Amino acid sequence: MESEYTTDLKSVARTGLRVQVPPVAPTNMTKLSTSPDRGNFQIECQLKAVKEGRKTMEQAQEMIDLYTEWNEEDIKKEADPEWARDNMEYDLRSCEWMVAKVRAREEYAQHLYAAMCNRDFVKNDVWPLLANKTWSCSWRYAGGIVAHMAGEGDYIDWYCSGIGGGKLTEEERNNMSEESIVRYEWMAENFVGEGHVTDEIRADLLQLGWNVLDDNLKE
Repeated sequence: MESEYTTDLKSVARTGLRVQVPPVAPTNMTKLSTSPDRGNFQIECQLKAVKEGRKTMEQAQEMIDLYTEWNEEDIKKEADPEWARDNMEYDLRSCEWMVAKVRAREEYAQHLYAAMCNRDFVKNDVWPLLANKTWSCSWRYAGGIVAHMAGEGDYIDWYCSGIGGGKLTEEERNNMSEESIVRYEWMAENFVGEGHVTDEIRADLLQLGWNVLDDNLKE
């Protein structure tokens, strides 16, 4: 899915803001699919706020430093073998055939994102089942996982992608390009709402080793 943000972070130097790109963490685990753009959306928002005069450079820098620190912590966490244990994110991002499906079909990627929203999952293994050890994540985090699997973009490319899809009014159509109308109608036909689990996603998650807990649907 094409990213909405286009600012080149190398140009940040001209504003006087410092952006540190975290290094790739060394790991002896199975290689995780990763988006080089993950975590950049928040930084882009800070840069935009400075450009529009809504924040000072100092205020924006404080937030950029915080986001950078969070990204570094995530990379360190992912290098820990304990993080991978009974973790559906690890299983998804290290599964070559599911990563391939996400990269080949935009609707599949969106369906996977939607399935992770408002849902609990449990690994189909003895101890997690007996202990009722579940896995879940937020809508934003789900979008980030799919962005990593896609190898590009950030959580915002998928966040709330299942909301909408209603029929366009005549006024709305008149204010949109033909390309935008075609895109909107394709998404309305092929995307699903947050919390919806398609049969294909359910079957693929089961093959991956995870059960969808239908009784735990969160409102």
